[in-house]
Amino acid sequence: MNSLSRRRLIQAGIAATGAALIAGDSADRAQPPVSAALAPPGLAPGSPSPSAAPSLSPSPSPMEPLARPVFTLSDYRKIVPGPAFPDNAVALTIDDGPHPAWTPQVLRLLERYNVPALFCLIGNQVLGHENVARSIVEAGHQVANHTWSHPAAIAGMPADRVQQEIDRAQEKIHDTTGHTPSIFRSPGGAVSPTVFAAAAKARMVPMNWSDDPRDWTRPGVQAITNRLLAARPGQILLCHDGGGDRSQTCTALRTVLPALQARGLQFVVLAG
Repeated sequence: MNSLSRRRLIQAGIAATGAALIAGDSADRAQPPVSAALAPPGLAPGSPSPSAAPSLSPSPSPMEPLARPVFTLSDYRKIVPGPAFPDNAVALTIDDGPHPAWTPQVLRLLERYNVPALFCLIGNQVLGHENVARSIVEAGHQVANHTWSHPAAIAGMPADRVQQEIDRAQEKIHDTTGHTPSIFRSPGGAVSPTVFAAAAKARMVPMNWSDDPRDWTRPGVQAITNRLLAARPGQILLCHDGGGDRSQTCTALRTVLPALQARGLQFVVLAG
């Protein structure tokens, strides 16, 4: 499948998810939150169409704040209506870019193995690297909001500063790529009622992960590879294209992507 066909397939999946989301929004809000006793913590309702209108609404209608972030594909589907994910599905998410050197390398690998991904973008990294951010979307991938400046202590920050981090990144990502993210990834996965409320005000679903190779620590290619190869169906995988030297991550992905596909795992599209 060539890049144009893959891009059309991904965009069709995004549009279908968005349509289902709009149709199911009212019913979904009536559902009680998933029991906290579940192994992957449960979540709450609502998310906007990922195929956003051409202009970013300055005052989007807030959704109900969640109690916990999404950790798995099952969690995600409980709050974002749509067709069930395949039994063999996994999702790849990539944080901390865009980066002028590493993001293009990751994009080439994804193109080679026909893998869609969700890129969690930092606003002040989009600034100055607008062409790289646009290349992500042009290649058919999705984008999420990863705050403006990646504050590690976001969970303890005042509400107005948290909202500013989210809103400023949202505006920059939209203005640069034409896409309004409906998924929020907090720095380090850190969450608090304030973070959940700010994400809900921007109509975004907070998403963490279920397979973390800690590639940002540069533990070695083999360590990253081994952790990702342990992926199981239904998991959300985490990697990085920004924040430092990502040569180990790129080398690991050259092995991991075809190996997971050879095991029968299917990389799937999320609304972003």
